[in-house]
Amino acid sequence: MGRLLPFPSAQDHDRPVNLAVLIVNYRTPELVEDCLDSLAAEFAGQPGWTCWVADGGSGDDSVERLPAHIERRGYAWASFVDLGHNGGFAYGNNRLIERAFDVPAEQRPDYVLLLNPDTVVRPGAIAALVDFLEAHPGAGLAGSRLEDPDGTLQASSFRFPSIASEFNGQLRFGPVHKLLSRWATVAPQPQDAPSVTDWVAGASLMIRPEVFERIGLMDEAYFLYYEETDFCLRAARAGWSCHYVPSSKVVHLVGQSSGVTNPGDRAKRLPTFWFESRARFLAKHHGWWSSKAIDLAAFAGFALGRLKRRLSGQNDQDPAQFAGDLWRLSLNADRAA
Repeated sequence: MGRLLPFPSAQDHDRPVNLAVLIVNYRTPELVEDCLDSLAAEFAGQPGWTCWVADGGSGDDSVERLPAHIERRGYAWASFVDLGHNGGFAYGNNRLIERAFDVPAEQRPDYVLLLNPDTVVRPGAIAALVDFLEAHPGAGLAGSRLEDPDGTLQASSFRFPSIASEFNGQLRFGPVHKLLSRWATVAPQPQDAPSVTDWVAGASLMIRPEVFERIGLMDEAYFLYYEETDFCLRAARAGWSCHYVPSSKVVHLVGQSSGVTNPGDRAKRLPTFWFESRARFLAKHHGWWSSKAIDLAAFAGFALGRLKRRLSGQNDQDPAQFAGDLWRLSLNADRAA
């Protein structure tokens, strides 16, 4: 886990808000270019806004292509960093957070926005998050409404994993879902107005620097997935609330940067690091016995749900070999958080 660092916000409400937008690229330079282009109008007239783009050891033409795009477009607000190493989502963002605060005090960000490379920002999306946090000093984190290019809503507001939520999420059976929805809905139905939630997707997540000052950086032991869940839970335990802000609309090209959750390939097998991240989160925050119980609930829910779907003739959209991987990589895995 990242060390505790002095990240005092340079908040001075007699001057414009400072913001640092952070984007970590891994072999998706064309997506980053589109993301940067969508940011250009947002940055107009915002002298205190900066954008940091890092490449995590892509090994392709990203390190030449991205700074060339920034220079060609005249994006004076954007800087490029070659990390030379693919350490995952938390690692890449942590390095950019450190750089964003390694500036004179008057330039330090009042807020940090983690932004996926496979996103396109709708007009006003960033300002909506800034305005929300400015108006709610007790809110530590705020996430956007994620949507498909056609505006179809994506799940972006979630509850923390539990025995009930894992069973319900894998079973996917209407009557049980209705019975448990108050406590066990993994992704509650997003509201039209801002709402408090357990955690929001890291694809577009704005954070107060005081949160870093209190709990440290993101846990780099997560390579990919669950790192934002972990961070939001640590923030909640430190007294910072997390909010879903639907007026901040961001197009998320799901799975384009990770290759895991592309809706065009729903049955794709989940990678080992997904299960490793899940196992780390459960062991770290629930302990060994409770994490085993949560795994068993997920396994039971999946088995019953699979049986129900087959008996009813429904299409199988579950990840390939999910039950075997869950058993091998979670239930039978040693948990050392």
